[in-house]
Amino acid sequence: MIAASQIEESLREVFARMTFADHPAGLYDPLRYMIALGGKRVRPRLCLTVYALFEDRFTEGVLSAAGALEVFHSFTLIHDDMMDKADIRRGKPTVCRKWDDNTAILSGDVMSIDSYHRLSKVPASVLPQVLSLFSKTAAQVCEGQQYDMEFERMERVPMEDYIRMIGLKTAVLIACSAKMGALLAGRDENEADAFYRFGYDLGLAFQIADDWLDTYGDVHVFGKAVGGDILNNKKTWLLTKAMETADEKTRQSLLEAMSLPTGTEEQKQAKIAAVKAVYDRLGISGLACAEMARYHARALGQTDGLKLSGLQREMLSRYAAQLTGRKK
Repeated sequence: MIAASQIEESLREVFARMTFADHPAGLYDPLRYMIALGGKRVRPRLCLTVYALFEDRFTEGVLSAAGALEVFHSFTLIHDDMMDKADIRRGKPTVCRKWDDNTAILSGDVMSIDSYHRLSKVPASVLPQVLSLFSKTAAQVCEGQQYDMEFERMERVPMEDYIRMIGLKTAVLIACSAKMGALLAGRDENEADAFYRFGYDLGLAFQIADDWLDTYGDVHVFGKAVGGDILNNKKTWLLTKAMETADEKTRQSLLEAMSLPTGTEEQKQAKIAAVKAVYDRLGISGLACAEMARYHARALGQTDGLKLSGLQREMLSRYAAQLTGRKK
């Protein structure tokens, strides 16, 4: 096994020495900007954590794969922020605000391409499996984003459809990261699939936590403006659950709150407060926290069939706790 301290040191090294082309600066500066914003490095950390369960040192191949996962994730954030018209990402202006939408599109595109270049450096023995997994995941993330956009035009979304959407938009990339770490560590397909399921359920818990933080988090801790999902009428777990559990009168109050204008800052805050008041009346915050805990427990259960030592299970459990109990 590789110690948790070595995982952290290797992660810092991966991103400290990550470089992009110098010219044209207008294309590559946003890439450097996104990586410099930092973040939790959820996906590369999971890839290295699973790999670390079975190996005693990190190779350039697995470190490059970890970097590829974060670069691809950052590409999705650039485009996601543009589609959501978001102003803040990790406490800083989004790429579309610091530059413009056209820059966000093109720089996001080249960031996606760069992730494949980094992934091509994994050992040839597992490259076909890794590329197939990554390519399928990349398409699924786009499918999830499409569903997310379509849901914004719908008054109500069944919870089953919402879970499928976040499974595609968020969970599959986390699952991919876990399985990639297993494949690079030489584990067989059955073991790798168990880690995929672990990552998938953890990803669902992570997204519900993210939805919760957007309404109930602290902007200084969360790293982006609180209430953005409410202002965009996004179908979050909170809204989906509220629509599902509310009686007709309460549901009408929620729809009226969602239709409030957002032309000024005062109007924005009034809409956020009105929607949140309905959530509070329905106890949505507590229900969301309970659902996070359920998926967290289910994720850990996915590895029950694997022959893992106590230390290996402890490392996985620690990662899961850090992810779903995070403050940002």
